[in-house]
Amino acid sequence: MKKTFLSFLLCCLFAAPALSQVNLQVHYDFGRDFYKSLPDRSRVTTTVEMFKPDKFGSTFFFIDMDYGEDGITSSYWEISRQLRFWKAPVSIHVEYDGGLNFINHSFLGGAAYNWNSKDFSKVFGIQLLYKYIHKNVSPHNFQITATWTLNFYGGRYTFCGFMDFWREKHTDLNGRNHSFIFLGEPQFWINLDKFEKVSDDLHLSIGTEWEMSTNFALRDGFYFIPTLALKWTF
Repeated sequence: MKKTFLSFLLCCLFAAPALSQVNLQVHYDFGRDFYKSLPDRSRVTTTVEMFKPDKFGSTFFFIDMDYGEDGITSSYWEISRQLRFWKAPVSIHVEYDGGLNFINHSFLGGAAYNWNSKDFSKVFGIQLLYKYIHKNVSPHNFQITATWTLNFYGGRYTFCGFMDFWREKHTDLNGRNHSFIFLGEPQFWINLDKFEKVSDDLHLSIGTEWEMSTNFALRDGFYFIPTLALKWTF
């Protein structure tokens, strides 16, 4: 989840069309239990992700929704497109980020380097991006993003995620000024359909996500917030 994303999150695969996928994740968040400063943080978040490669690159998007007692309390989404008309593993990357509750429009563009093993069990990407944050006091910024996916033991287990570091001038809830934000969200999944005696049609994964951040979402300093999660891959 890259709430406030993703969850970018991201457990994406820069691979062949056969690896296209859509998944739905449901996360139970322990933020309230770990930090007294987060009494209103949502317990439940859903994430819908889609990744689809084609001969010109790939498209990725995800939508996060946080839930309270009366329904959806906030939402966030990202959509990105990578374009490549050549053999070199460097692509053009364009992206839009936006959401509710004090999240301004962001427009990003730059270069992305993607690498994968021959069997696509290991995938790595890094993006160097210009980031325009609408209505920010200093709208012209940069972002560095790293993404990875590691499948092991015959695909039974997946370790994936992203790390973002970007410039954004903002003030936290304590009135302190900040210029830079770090956000990382590693995920670990146990993929049930890869085990013997489990139906291949049961595309259910059980896992966890660890939101690690510094000066993110009006917070001051470092936070570590884990979740317990279920994921269904369509």
